[in-house]
Amino acid sequence: MRLSLIRNHLLASIVAGIVFAAPGAFAEDHETKEAWRLFVADHTNPVVRVINFDNGKELGRYDVKGYASLTASASGQTVFAAQTEADVIHAIKTGINFSDHGEHRDLEVSEPALLPVTFEGRRPGHVVPHDDHVVLFYDRADKAEIVDEADIFDGKVEMRIIDTIKPHHGVAVTMGRYVLVSVPNTEAETKPDELPPRIGLRVVDEKGSQVGQTAICTDLHGEATSARLVAFGCKEGVLVARPGGVDGPKLTMLPYPTDFPKAYTGTLLGGKAMQFFLGNYGDDKLVLIDPDAEQPYKLIELPTRRVDFQLDPAQPRNAYILTEDGDLHVLDVIKGETVKKAKVTEPYSKDGHWRDPRPRLAVADGQIAITDPRHSLVRVVDAETLKETRTIAVEGQPFSIVAVGGSGASH
Repeated sequence: MRLSLIRNHLLASIVAGIVFAAPGAFAEDHETKEAWRLFVADHTNPVVRVINFDNGKELGRYDVKGYASLTASASGQTVFAAQTEADVIHAIKTGINFSDHGEHRDLEVSEPALLPVTFEGRRPGHVVPHDDHVVLFYDRADKAEIVDEADIFDGKVEMRIIDTIKPHHGVAVTMGRYVLVSVPNTEAETKPDELPPRIGLRVVDEKGSQVGQTAICTDLHGEATSARLVAFGCKEGVLVARPGGVDGPKLTMLPYPTDFPKAYTGTLLGGKAMQFFLGNYGDDKLVLIDPDAEQPYKLIELPTRRVDFQLDPAQPRNAYILTEDGDLHVLDVIKGETVKKAKVTEPYSKDGHWRDPRPRLAVADGQIAITDPRHSLVRVVDAETLKETRTIAVEGQPFSIVAVGGSGASH
């Protein structure tokens, strides 16, 4: 793949980001403060903990109904705890609130809290945050729900219901007034305990009516948003949705190169400060995707199978990949290659059950927080040196983790 186009797109975005961070952006009467919090769910016990990232102290411990997968809202004000086996989603107030004032943003810090609002549905799967709302998808119900984040804090939630045709392990993503929804195979014969496979993606308008034809996307899995684009992993390639089409969003398939080994993408991350996607390609490879490039794919070989990977929102050219041998790799998304690595945990094999306790990554304030369920720890690694700077003891088996925080002005 020629990297000139992706370099141009990404470097332009970095320059734009630097302009906004120029000195003098804050008035003299503003003091800068910073706050970061970790939200950690246990692998087995139905509990979510809130940890002050600065000193490792527990700020809150919330009993939920089952094992929880955590997702932060786009604003960072809410963390959603989806409990697939308990058929419920809890919402946690993070206590981190940013307000934009043009040349600066204010940061208000308050106590975290488990909110009284819950969302119920059979086997909640994907939770997809976008702008000021979130989409909740239920695998064993024929619905997805669109919820405004502000309503959650008001306690008066009005949900927009999206018909998903038939229960399936799918996803729904908003794009303006449209919703992109996975399509199940309604003709497939499935056992009572099985869900039908996904065969494509459709676009529905605000009335719930389908717009245009269903786009083919076999075994659709994984989605991510970058800039104004949304991407989905398919067996044929990566399907990209762009706004502004004649009949709603335009759907374009980026087929995998013919010289790629046989595999496909099922997990995707989207760049925030720059427009690109990073996805898995099988178990031991990644793909960098620039949808606007003539050759959109760059294949990244890993020495062993990946356990988890995350993008760095503050250092947009950095991605971090943990492999099963316990090594943490830094991927430079502009160069399209890994530039350093270090051992950060014991080996965690990918063999065994897919939900066995294995480490997960979160990025906070130039540091990488890594859950180590085998040792009841969150390991904190400096993103620059890849050296462990400290550990945070967490009772049980810390597993799913998200970091919320940043810096802002205090009046």
